[in-house]
Amino acid sequence: MFGRLFHLTFDALLISAVLAGIKRSTGLSPAVGKLKNKDLKQLAVTYLELGEWVCDLSIVVMGRSSAFERRR
Repeated sequence: MFGRLFHLTFDALLISAVLAGIKRSTGLSPAVGKLKNKDLKQLAVTYLELGEWVCDLSIVVMGRSSAFERRR
């Protein structure tokens, strides 16, 4: 049971991070403003902000690693 819950949580976090990466590279993001339910809208905003945080953390970790190099 905990394994499945962990797996689903990790998948949701990964999808949120991918959406954050798409937003950064293309400017496209889900239309959260079209949601009518206030609580659902806040949940979606929090979910997407969590993806931004994961994306930021991943960039910091990769930037400190010798396995990655920054090309400009």
